[in-house]
Amino acid sequence: MQDPTKQKAWQALNSHAATIKGRHMRELFAQDKQRFEHFSVELDRFLLDYSKNLITKNIMQDLIALARESNVENWRDAMFSGERINRTENRAVLHPSLRNRSKTPVFLDNKNVTEQVENELGKMETFVSQIRSGKWLGYSGQPIRHIVNLGVGGSNLGPQMVTEALKNYSDNSIKTHYVSNVDGAQIAEILRPLSPENVLFIVSSKSFSTTETLTNAKTAMRWLVSAAFDERAIQKHFVAVTARPQKAIELGFEEKNIFRMWDWVGGRFSLWSAIGLPIALEFGFEKFTELLEGAHEMDLHFQQAPLEENAPVILALIAMWNTTFLGCQSHAILPYDQTLHMLAAYLQQAEMESNGKSVTWDGQPVNYSTVASIWGGVGINGQHAFYQYLHQSKNIVPADFIGSIESVTPLEDHHETLMANFFAQTQALMCGVNESQVRSDLKAKGRQQEFINQLAPHKVHEGNRPTNTILLKKLDSWTLGALIAMYEHKIFVQGVLLHICSFDQWGVELGKGLAEKIQRELKDKKLDIEHDSSTKHLIEFYFKHSTAG
Repeated sequence: MQDPTKQKAWQALNSHAATIKGRHMRELFAQDKQRFEHFSVELDRFLLDYSKNLITKNIMQDLIALARESNVENWRDAMFSGERINRTENRAVLHPSLRNRSKTPVFLDNKNVTEQVENELGKMETFVSQIRSGKWLGYSGQPIRHIVNLGVGGSNLGPQMVTEALKNYSDNSIKTHYVSNVDGAQIAEILRPLSPENVLFIVSSKSFSTTETLTNAKTAMRWLVSAAFDERAIQKHFVAVTARPQKAIELGFEEKNIFRMWDWVGGRFSLWSAIGLPIALEFGFEKFTELLEGAHEMDLHFQQAPLEENAPVILALIAMWNTTFLGCQSHAILPYDQTLHMLAAYLQQAEMESNGKSVTWDGQPVNYSTVASIWGGVGINGQHAFYQYLHQSKNIVPADFIGSIESVTPLEDHHETLMANFFAQTQALMCGVNESQVRSDLKAKGRQQEFINQLAPHKVHEGNRPTNTILLKKLDSWTLGALIAMYEHKIFVQGVLLHICSFDQWGVELGKGLAEKIQRELKDKKLDIEHDSSTKHLIEFYFKHSTAG
């Protein structure tokens, strides 16, 4: 298979990178008065501005050429048609089919995936109606008022992020809680104020073998049964979401209480499936459908828009330009919306678990940077925490700024203050301030020359820090669905450009397998397998000082 670094466009981009580092974005904006128009994409409900990146028209032309040389369009079509593009696991990648609102048939192994999805959505809708209407009763005859989702990774981060983002749209008839950590402190804290009589547990695990989730599920079952004095209460208070229903049945779940997902859905892309059941229960099935519709519209944009105007493709190309060619090693997600406070964590998993790889499709070591580490936080809080690093560190950190024109919680002066900071930060990161300006400002304030000489170097901001701005018209379920789907497709395109497998996660599996072996040792208080000297002595120290058992 072709070495991507041998591609004509890749080599051209290497040449661009060697020369563009000596230029400043202030100069680029001064030379092109229509730079914003050239480097922005307006979609139905939001705007993507990528003009504040160290790019030129020639660089963008070669980035688009790289996408074409990498056959991005063919790979995209292969994904949507159900080809097994997850090579290492021989699986299709069909999470867009979960929100296929046009209901066009998609066949995999001679089965219509669309029909399977619609059947499961129908089952979800009926269940949601029963819970929200109060027809589904717990063991004591009380309706369900609290949902506790037990899952980890993609079975937790997606639904929880969406629930937090849309909480202003909740009617508060159902309250959703999430338990992901196997640390007993979390589930104890969640369960302590709740009454078992009106709690429904959703056990979400694609494999239904995830140790952390099953440990929490068994604890929750004991908590319920100790209150109900009847194991049959489990059937009224527990449902499962899994691609392995037989394993759920073996644990005691009734088949009618099991919702299906499929092995062609990666966990980190699964919130559109029954994994999203907590979203539908909290906000109603109509809102969940709106989420799917927004994502579907982004799917259509990704499939139909020319590469030059394709938002996910552009985001992927800019990310690759900044990381692989310009050497930026991290990327910040900075939402200026409190309800999006979990977005950085969600995208951290989605991108780093997908593309944090070091070998190509055919197993050869890569000799280039793949993806940046993803981190971030709510904008205003970040300004008083880590923005100092963004502005003046020697490490350049590209960032996505995400804000809304209309607030969902309008309070006098609040949104204007928030958005003033939103706009100011990207301008400051791009423009910076040079020493001449600093000295001039200090002199205008009447400062003495000795003071100016001492302080001026500390106040210099080089600027030239890349940012993308995503400006939503309003954060709602439709827009959120489109936003998430845009990032999903960005991640997919990055994998194609980098020639890496985006849809496996062997790095996750390695640690889990070893943990299972060590867990048996901790339970038996006996070392049975060979460890390095550090791990061996750490476990022995644990045995020596443990009071458990």
